[in-house]
Amino acid sequence: MSDSATDSPIGEVFDLEFVWRTFDPFLFCVHHVDAYPAGTDDLGAPTADLIGRSIGQDFSGKSGWSMYHGSAVPGFPRHPHRGFETVSYVRSGLMDHADSMGAGARFGPGDVQWITAGRGIQHSEMFPLVESSQPNPVELFQIWLNLPGEDKMAEPSFHMHWSEQIHRLSFDDANGRSTRVVAVAGRIGSADPMSPPPSSWASRSDSDVAIWHIEMDPHAEWTLPPAAAGTDRTVYVFDGEGIDLGGDIVTSGHGASVEVDWPVALTGLDGGAHILVLQGRPIGEPVAHVGPFVMNSRAQLEQAFLDYRQTGYGDWPWPSDDPNHGPTSARFAVYPDGHREEPA
Repeated sequence: MSDSATDSPIGEVFDLEFVWRTFDPFLFCVHHVDAYPAGTDDLGAPTADLIGRSIGQDFSGKSGWSMYHGSAVPGFPRHPHRGFETVSYVRSGLMDHADSMGAGARFGPGDVQWITAGRGIQHSEMFPLVESSQPNPVELFQIWLNLPGEDKMAEPSFHMHWSEQIHRLSFDDANGRSTRVVAVAGRIGSADPMSPPPSSWASRSDSDVAIWHIEMDPHAEWTLPPAAAGTDRTVYVFDGEGIDLGGDIVTSGHGASVEVDWPVALTGLDGGAHILVLQGRPIGEPVAHVGPFVMNSRAQLEQAFLDYRQTGYGDWPWPSDDPNHGPTSARFAVYPDGHREEPA
C-alpha cells in the first residue's frame, strides 16, 4: 500500500484499439460505435451503401459503420463459443440475440445481456436497422469474461439484465458537479448489482469482479473506492476529453491499469469523460484461446473443435443464421424454457 501522496496510482497507460487490451479474468473488450443509416424493409442497410464493402467480413468502418459478418443486417450471424462468458452492454441502438438453447431477445439502451457459454453454445448477434426514416446509431460494449477450469464445461445459460433493473448512482461534489455510475456488475456504494449467472467467476464472493460505466461532468470530482487485495483494475476513457487520475492525466482513447489498495481521486477534464472500469481477481490459470473457444490447454481446444463438428453444440431452431425479430423496436426476451419477459 502506498503511503505517499506523490505516488502515482497508474501502473501503465496504453492506446485503445478496436479490441481493447484487458487483464485476467477478462479476455477482451470491444467498443462498437456504428453510425448506421436508415434501414430498408429487411432491416438492413441500403444496397448502395454496401458497394465496396467485403460483405461477410466488413470491419472497414466505411461511412462510420461496419457490416461485420452480416450480409443484409449488420452483426454477427450464428457462431459457437465454449469456455467463457459474454457480457453485452448497449448504450444506443438495438441488438437481436438468438441461440441454440432456443433463447431469443431484442435489447437496447441501458440493457445488459450475460451469456455463459460453458460447455458450448451457438448464438447470433445482429443489429437490426428498425428505423426506416432516420439513422440507426449503435453503441455497445462486448466483454469476454473467462471461466475457471472447473466451470468451463458448465451448463450454458442466458440472462437479461434490463436497464430498468440495473443500479445507477449519482454523486455530486462540493461544487455540485455530478459523477454518474452504472453498476453493470459489482457493488459500488450502497447499490447491490444484478446477480451474475451461477457459474460465472463474478458469482464468487471473493472474485471482486466489477464492470462500471462512469460519466463525469467537466471538473467533477469523485473518488474511486479501493478494492480487495489481489484485484486487478483497468480504467478505460472512451469518450469526452479525459480525467485527472490521482494526479496523472489520462485522455480519451486510452486505458490505464490502476492500483486498488487505496482510494484514487478522479477529476473530469474540461470536456468531461466517459469511463469503463473492469476489475477482478485474476483466475490465474493457463489460457488456450483459438477463435471462439477459450480453454486451459491445447488438448481441450482440440476437443472443443471436435465436439463442435460432431454436435454443433445443439440444434439451431431459427429459420436462418442471422435472424432478426421484426420491425418493432419493442424489447423482450424468450428464455430456453419458453417463458417470455419484457422490461417493466
